[in-house]
Amino acid sequence: MPRFFIDTPLGDATQFLLDGENGRHISRSLRMKTGDELVLCDKLGTDYECEIQSFQEDMVVVKILSAKTNETEPATKIHLYQSLPKKDKLESVVQKVTELGCISITPVESERCISKLTDKNTDKKLARLQKIALEAAKQSGRGIIPLIHSPLSFNKAIKQAAAQGDVLFFYEKGGTPLSTAIAHAGNTISVFIGPEGGYAQEEADFAIQHKAIVCTLGKRILRTETAPVAALSALLFAKGDME
Repeated sequence: MPRFFIDTPLGDATQFLLDGENGRHISRSLRMKTGDELVLCDKLGTDYECEIQSFQEDMVVVKILSAKTNETEPATKIHLYQSLPKKDKLESVVQKVTELGCISITPVESERCISKLTDKNTDKKLARLQKIALEAAKQSGRGIIPLIHSPLSFNKAIKQAAAQGDVLFFYEKGGTPLSTAIAHAGNTISVFIGPEGGYAQEEADFAIQHKAIVCTLGKRILRTETAPVAALSALLFAKGDME
């Protein structure tokens, strides 16, 4: 069933008007008709099953049939801190980790990053990444849309993550087995993934100083766009969020 995110909590409303991009998509792209059903999500975890009542050009009036709590959100809250990869790899990362259940993605400018988000193009690129997260959230039935944050320096990212909860710092030179790291982690976890060239030793040391758990995804070296998918999948499975 088609899914649309809205900015307004519906409360006890019995009808809702969809306009703008949502209205155009329903009427022009999907060519939906009166009587067709769709789902509205208020971005707060509530899904509303609705039926199309009428069209007014690109505006769609829907009748709210029922409301229920979205059941797709993982109990484990995972924040991804992804060192900036080359080219458009960050777009793929955002799409995949959104599907898996990540709640926020923060690009990180670590020492060995080749790519940089300059002030001139940052807003445009972040807007595109947020749109990718929106589409992936729709496709995967999410109850929220992950937030794409502005890039941070490595040190600021570590400090911010440490204040949020547990930090798992994935390091290509090895560390604590992931199964052990997960056993000691709570339900709010920040995951750090390095760039193509990996993390510098000084960065690993700084992470340790701020109580990050340095851990590994095994003996193989994964690409920077593969590592976050593997890390989130392992975490969510171990936490029981893939059952």
